[in-house]
Amino acid sequence: MSLTRTLTLLVTSTVLVIALIAAAWSYVESNHELEELFDAELAQSTRIVQGLIRHLVGTQSPEELSRALSETLKLPAAALQEGDFNEILLDGSGHKYEKKIAFEVWSDTGSVMLDTLASDDNPELSPGYSWIESSGFQWRTFTLRDPETGFWIRTAQREDIRQELSTELAMGNVFPLLIVMPLLILAIVAAIRLGFRPLRKLEEPIRHMAPQNIHPLDDQYAPREVSGLVRAVNGLLGRLDDALDRERRFSTDAAHELRTPLAALRLNLEHAIGDNPQAFGDLIESVDRMGHLVEQMLVLSRIDSGKGFEWDQHDLADIVAQSVADVTPLAVAKGIEPVFENHAVTSQIKCNRTLINTLMRSVLANAIQYSPQNTVVTVTVETSDDGYLLSVCDQGPGILAEERDRALSRFTRLDQRAGSGSGLGLAIARRIAEMHGGSISLDNRPDGQKGLKVIICLWNLL
Repeated sequence: MSLTRTLTLLVTSTVLVIALIAAAWSYVESNHELEELFDAELAQSTRIVQGLIRHLVGTQSPEELSRALSETLKLPAAALQEGDFNEILLDGSGHKYEKKIAFEVWSDTGSVMLDTLASDDNPELSPGYSWIESSGFQWRTFTLRDPETGFWIRTAQREDIRQELSTELAMGNVFPLLIVMPLLILAIVAAIRLGFRPLRKLEEPIRHMAPQNIHPLDDQYAPREVSGLVRAVNGLLGRLDDALDRERRFSTDAAHELRTPLAALRLNLEHAIGDNPQAFGDLIESVDRMGHLVEQMLVLSRIDSGKGFEWDQHDLADIVAQSVADVTPLAVAKGIEPVFENHAVTSQIKCNRTLINTLMRSVLANAIQYSPQNTVVTVTVETSDDGYLLSVCDQGPGILAEERDRALSRFTRLDQRAGSGSGLGLAIARRIAEMHGGSISLDNRPDGQKGLKVIICLWNLL
């Protein structure tokens, strides 16, 4: 599983859970504090009415006092008798929440001086907060008795409006947090990706590192947490490079050491043949085959090292034509006609001329070797969307589809009876194509005739 994905899921899940807990806590606390605030407002309203009564009670009769309370609290006279709280507002210029508060006042003798609530219960008055039912609503009340006048005063607020206000204000605190959460998650994801950028920078050199160009990773910008891993990887790369270098040196040294004794052996065989060449013909052929194998091993070792090759702009059609000319004597000796067809309008590519020439000569030599006498080997150059297609068609026995991948491997000869190759020709061609960012594949002839078609794709070389 991806470490970035795991860390992102863990961090975002943790932040989301904490944010939801914080939002719920904020909502509950906001509701609680707002309830406290409404209760304080209720008590304050009651005490305002208490002060008003103290001011009016000594100067007016009970009827005048009731009328004065109604006018001062902006209540219509009808509300005193009918108890219809919908008539509290004098006109439509007020706020919808003005209906949330109602007043009740009783004299010291128990008579009603003011009643805008008309509660459904018979009040058993006691100081403090309580709940009552009126007109189908729950009301929160605060009641006190004025010790100077003996009046009972009760102020009420509708619970549904209190709850509506509490919810709106509490959600006002919670909504910004919920809105910011997606932005916070995106910021976390971006921060994690940014934090893993040094690891991706370390990944790129390893992904594109070729066996012939192994080098240690630059740990200058490596995070401290992976510096030990980088040092371990550098140690492994160093040991791998040493092992590959020893292998390349062994192949090269072995091939060089074999060239001299093979040349001496062939020379001695030629002297010993005398007038009887038939007696040593098979032996000389075997020595020549071994010499060819040594030469191919040297070529393959040099190609694997990837050193000493320079890339430049060349005409691909010209290189292929030269390769056809190089193998023409071999083809003529077997009665085979090589045909070159150039269908590319322009064929300028960046490549190593010697390597492309070696590639084409290896493929052409393989086609000539397995083609019967008096046949044709066709070489074609075509332009593709991303580069060039080179194809070599022969009229030989062909290769079964399930054997084609193995035929491109090193030291593989599918038919030991045909030809005298060492099984390295197509492997060399494949390695050269890969060095040029291309590929090589085997297929049947497109015209349905018997034979093999070798397709060489050279991409990104325009």
